[in-house]
Amino acid sequence: MTTPLEELSEIRRAILLLIKQEQRATIGELAAQLGVTYEAVRQQIVQMEADGWVAAEAAREDAPRVGRPTRVYMLTTAGEHLFPKEYDLLTVDLLDSVTEQMGPGGLRQVLASLTEKRVRAWLPRLEGKSLAERVEALRGIYLENDPFMETAEADGDLLLVERNCPFLSVAMERPALCSVTVASLQRLLGVRVRREERFQAGHGRCVFRAMPGEPLSADHPAFEFEEPPGEE
Repeated sequence: MTTPLEELSEIRRAILLLIKQEQRATIGELAAQLGVTYEAVRQQIVQMEADGWVAAEAAREDAPRVGRPTRVYMLTTAGEHLFPKEYDLLTVDLLDSVTEQMGPGGLRQVLASLTEKRVRAWLPRLEGKSLAERVEALRGIYLENDPFMETAEADGDLLLVERNCPFLSVAMERPALCSVTVASLQRLLGVRVRREERFQAGHGRCVFRAMPGEPLSADHPAFEFEEPPGEE
C-alpha cells in the first residue's frame, strides 16, 4: 500500500522531505539544495500552501532589508500527516486488544468515553450559537482551522464535508472509530446526524448531514455505534 507522500510528484515529495528534515526553509534554500530553479520551487510551494500542507512566516533578519521580507516555510499538521505514522498501526492494535480483552462492550465503553471528552471540550465554545453557527464552528472538530473541512446546505439540512480525515489510516481499518465523530456531532448540535458519504466506501470524503427537522429526544443515548451503510 502506498503512502500519501509516495503518490505525489517527485519535486513535491523532495520539497516536503527537505522541509521536514530542515524544519524551516526558504524557497531559495530549497532550490539550492535540490538543484532546481527558484521559480520551480516557488510554483510548487504556492500550490502546497493552498493545499494546506505548508505555512509561511517572515524570516528573522539580522539587518533591515529593502523590499518584501523573506518567507520561511514549515510543514502544517496536514503536511505532517502525509508522512507514514507508526502510531496508526498502534491505534488499530489497541482497539483490537480492547475488543479481545473486554469484548464489544469494552470497545463501546472506550469510544463512549472519547465522545464524552470531545463533547465537554466543545460545549463551552458553542454556547449561545445558532445551529448554523455551531455547524460552522465544528469545521474544526478534527483540526483547528482545518483547510479541508467545509460546510454546505442541502434540502434544508446542514452538511459538514471533510476531504482529508486526519485519522484515515485507522478509520479505514476500524470504521467503528468514526462513531465518535457522529455521536459527538449529534450531541453538540442536538439533531440527528448521518454520515452519508464515507472514505471507507470510496467516496474520497466524508459528508456528515445534520437534520434540523429531527431533533434528538431527551432520552437519546449519549453514545451509539454508527449504523452501517444502507441501514440508516
